[in-house]
Amino acid sequence: MAIPRMRKRKKEAIPEVGKEAGQLNIESVAWGELTWINIEQPTKQETEYLAENYPFHPLDLDDCLSRIQRPKIDVYDDYLFLVFHFPVFSKEARVTTPSQVSVFIGQNYLITLHKGDLKPLAKLFNQCQTDEEIRQEHFSQGSGYLLYRVVDRLVDYCLPILNKIGGNIETVEDTIFSERVRGIVREISALRRDIISFRRIIWPLRAVIGSMEPKIRRFSKMDMEVYFGDMVDHVDKIWDALDEYKEIIEGLNGTYDSLAANRTNEVMRMLTVIATILLPLTVIASFYGMNVPLPFQESHYSFLIVFFIWALVVVGMLYFFRRHRWI
Repeated sequence: MAIPRMRKRKKEAIPEVGKEAGQLNIESVAWGELTWINIEQPTKQETEYLAENYPFHPLDLDDCLSRIQRPKIDVYDDYLFLVFHFPVFSKEARVTTPSQVSVFIGQNYLITLHKGDLKPLAKLFNQCQTDEEIRQEHFSQGSGYLLYRVVDRLVDYCLPILNKIGGNIETVEDTIFSERVRGIVREISALRRDIISFRRIIWPLRAVIGSMEPKIRRFSKMDMEVYFGDMVDHVDKIWDALDEYKEIIEGLNGTYDSLAANRTNEVMRMLTVIATILLPLTVIASFYGMNVPLPFQESHYSFLIVFFIWALVVVGMLYFFRRHRWI
């Protein structure tokens, strides 16, 4: 069901981004009748400019400034409003965080609002500004095709982040079975948190991208079904890989717990054996520490005799342990 827009215009026109928006953080590039307006780090001033020049719903403009808005598609008579979240890896926090991209698409315009930390989006916009051939290729088939190229690049941007997670998992896997296991619990926990965060980003994105093609169709001059189908396949592959990584990291966590418990048991067994071997010496020393007459007390060889008796007991105990395969 289409959502009615707030105000109507007889003929929709694209305002020039010039003197009126000279003090705003707004850039634009045009080819033919199609204009792409890109806004990085949008503020209230930029949304007010859009409200004055476009028939956008006020709630949509508010959503552009929201950091907790879920991915969605709102359908209007003359335009669509879309919200995407794409992953960005934070080196400081060592976790994948969502970066929001808000999109307004009409018959002859595409407006993107984002924080500026999505490199493929910024790179594509710069290429369209500087390269006439790329601009013609992306703009010639309508705003729907241009939106497809933008989203497709951002989806492909997920793959290097996914490969980085896979590389970290392999490193942890190799470390678990080596002697350098200190800090491995922290690494496993960080990877698990990263995978969970990545899954939270991709899960709602699948639904949005899967439902885009029928709604975008009216803004494209060509059949986009195959293109969007391919992009949906890429998103599904990312989700499947995250599912696999989740199972692997859970398995590695269980493996580490088993290895850690086994190492603890080995240490406790050796300490028990040492304590048991030293027990006869402790008993003999405690006897000879008493102020009562004891055998060999007056002999010059008392120490050697006691040590010899203790050594025989130790050898016997070691033989007994070895015979029962306790050591």
